[in-house]
Amino acid sequence: MKILVTGGAGFIGSNFIRYMLHTYPDCEIINLDLLTYAGNLENLRDVEKLPNYLFIKGDICDRRLLEEVQCDAIINFAAESHVDRSILDPSPFLKTNVIGTESLLEASRKKGCRILHVSTDEVYGSIAEGLFTEESPLMPNSPYAASKASSDLLVRAYFETYGSDTMITRCSNNYGPRQFPEKLIPLVIVNALGNKAVPVYGDGMNVRDWVYVKDHCKALDVVLHRGRAGAVYNIGGKCERKNIDTVTMILLKIAEKTGIDEKSLLKLIEFVKDRPGHDRRYAIDPSRMESEFGWRPETNFEEGISGTVDWYLSNRNWWKRIISGEYMRYYKMQYGQRMV
Repeated sequence: MKILVTGGAGFIGSNFIRYMLHTYPDCEIINLDLLTYAGNLENLRDVEKLPNYLFIKGDICDRRLLEEVQCDAIINFAAESHVDRSILDPSPFLKTNVIGTESLLEASRKKGCRILHVSTDEVYGSIAEGLFTEESPLMPNSPYAASKASSDLLVRAYFETYGSDTMITRCSNNYGPRQFPEKLIPLVIVNALGNKAVPVYGDGMNVRDWVYVKDHCKALDVVLHRGRAGAVYNIGGKCERKNIDTVTMILLKIAEKTGIDEKSLLKLIEFVKDRPGHDRRYAIDPSRMESEFGWRPETNFEEGISGTVDWYLSNRNWWKRIISGEYMRYYKMQYGQRMV
């Protein structure tokens, strides 16, 4: 199978590419990525010379480029995904997440190939109790979530109108190696190792469900190969944690692994003004994944956090190059184009 992976230089996309190439040696992967600020080809150094891997720098809104790429399936990771950035300026989120998705849907329709659209649990909004199912109404509360909900509806429309072979997955919060340091877990690790304040929104009692990125990749593999056309699949970790508890666990793990005094690390926690429209609790029901495919998350949260901390401790140059902007300067020189 030849798979077009969009946004493959990002956190989840690069983990998926590496997983697929290692799991299916005969699989061909085309990685299409614009290399915006969160795209990092260093995530794929161990596979970039494989004969069945090809990188193309390009925009998913470029319809002519999409027509030229030959593939049997498309999996769409390409997205603007940081809520805080969407609050500051929603326009890039609408362009990439809505217009870009429509371009991919049109390309898949013309090619007659399957497309798996990777979405988020944030499209459901916040829930005080119980769990979101695939039939729950979409009630997004941030510009980012609204752009993803819009793209989900486009995917549904292409199935209903054209009979396109489309599927949607909605996953809870991911964590693991190679995650861009603006997200909560790597931000805590990087700031703590730099003896910088660890910001926590509001009272820190917002609840998130966490899933390890490799478990997510395994779920996507199953859906890509065995999912039903037109279906939606929730992918959750069954691992709800208050943000303050997650932050505290990470800091204690760092203390355990480095010998840094626990109290000095915990003093770095700084409660900051809550962001507008901050969802209080996400919680999704992944039972459809279990009943149809037998998929379940395999990684215990504490073990996953421990391994994630280990990775950031062992790969300081990776995140230091990101923080300094060195990796962006390298891509500008290599590709000779303005980086977004």
